[in-house]
Amino acid sequence: MGTVEQATAAQIRNIEARTGVALEEMLVAIRGAGLAKHGEMLAWSKAQWALGHGDANLLARLARSGEPAPDHAPGPDDPLDEIYAGPKAALRPLHERLMAEIVPFGAFELAPKKGYVSLRRSRQFAMLGPKNSRQVQLGINLKEDVAHPLVTAEKPGGMCQWSALLERADQVDAELILVLRRAFDAAG
Repeated sequence: MGTVEQATAAQIRNIEARTGVALEEMLVAIRGAGLAKHGEMLAWSKAQWALGHGDANLLARLARSGEPAPDHAPGPDDPLDEIYAGPKAALRPLHERLMAEIVPFGAFELAPKKGYVSLRRSRQFAMLGPKNSRQVQLGINLKEDVAHPLVTAEKPGGMCQWSALLERADQVDAELILVLRRAFDAAG
């Protein structure tokens, strides 16, 4: 991501995706809660929408500014556009299928990197991005054994303990989602 504005726009889109609430609605709710101090707004936002500190801090800052919600419409600054560019573009629906299964787990942070997206609670529980033009790599941080035909152990000391290479949406089965849920819960 090139600018602070682009990073903020991506963060806002992620907050809206996780909470299912539009930014303007959140700002109206925060302003209507009768809170004066930044810390009060931050704590209220965390409790109201199960947000992490960074996301709640951004909302409190925007609510205190009194300015209208910034423009955050998806566009060329969407980090997934760069990650899934060119021959990797066909893999984006698989990425979105996985995310659709993970979002209902609860609050977490999306941290886009150059070639993948890190999914974090207190710590990273998964990473997701294209391995090549045919496969999405799902990295999983889980210290317990995983028994799934697509999941293999990684070398010790790597970013994740387990990974799966996925080529089709039908490979995202209930067992794989259960493994991701266990990693999500362990990272909280």
